[in-house]
Amino acid sequence: MMSAKECILEEIKTFPGQSGIYYQNLETGETWGYGEKDHYLAASIVKLPLMAAILLWKSRGETSFDDTVTIRENQKIPGCGAVQFLNGDVTLTVGELCKLMIVISDSCATNALFRHYGAAAIHDAFLELGLIGTQFNREYWDEEREKRGINNYFVPEEMGRLLQRMYDRTLVDEESSAWLESILRQQQINHKLGGKLPMDFPMAHKTGDEEDKAHDVGIVFTKSPFIACFAYVGPDMQVYEDFIRRAARMLADENGGVEI
Repeated sequence: MMSAKECILEEIKTFPGQSGIYYQNLETGETWGYGEKDHYLAASIVKLPLMAAILLWKSRGETSFDDTVTIRENQKIPGCGAVQFLNGDVTLTVGELCKLMIVISDSCATNALFRHYGAAAIHDAFLELGLIGTQFNREYWDEEREKRGINNYFVPEEMGRLLQRMYDRTLVDEESSAWLESILRQQQINHKLGGKLPMDFPMAHKTGDEEDKAHDVGIVFTKSPFIACFAYVGPDMQVYEDFIRRAARMLADENGGVEI
């Protein structure tokens, strides 16, 4: 009988487009992957490292969750989130915007944070966090920059290393790591990694979805917790989403099962 690793690596190679996975067992340290060092168009995955960057600045006193940011009516964009449905200009705290960005993947909130801190500061923070290939270069729905080939990218292995440091409580510091894990556990978009797991099974993760992108990166807290970072850019997004669900369940079963 094939192992979960063997089944996953055999199937992931069959998808048209660009597919990848990074896996790490957080007890044994075992790692493996496929395309895990490649750069993938990020969709919403870069919201996770942006959150880490904000926690880095917060730890130094360079920003505060109590700082306020105003989103003008003409700055609202469609897509995921709730801010776009609020009337008129909206003023929220950085802390509130961060929660919206992660828990419901609010892109208006994310753009507001991107503007508030600026691309240059975000770039430098990513490098400091060890993120070389993962880049947040433009706001969401910035069609002019997108046409010029300016895009956002992530590397599955880099997201896995970031999640490992969070789990070890060494991402920025213990308080920041614990806060980030707590907010990732509240993620409301759970149809991929959690699609074949029991409802409310403990996970700390971030998704990314667009018409040709299906990503999910996170920790699944089975008896032997593991990191799984899935990436896909191609024409079979819905088929790949089902692959993520089945692969996550196979890995969960091999790492202690899904009894809560």
